Amino acid sequence: MPKKERKRLQVVISEEQDALLTRTAYELSSPERLISKSEVVRLAIERIARELGEGEHLDEYRALLGDDNVADDKV
Repeated sequence: MPKKERKRLQVVISEEQDALLTRTAYELSSPERLISKSEVVRLAIERIARELGEGEHLDEYRALLGDDNVADDKV
């Protein structure tokens, strides 16, 4: 069976965000299974999309994205 094609996304994150990803992956990992930072990102995307689809946390996410610590630099 051919390997499933995936799209690649490259983003620039801060050292603090990278540390959060690393810590989260470590906390989710177990001796039987190591969790990668990519898996953490995919999980976060799915959870955010699901919550928004259910109408939850919309204002909170908008507020976070308005925060300089999270938002991308606007051109």
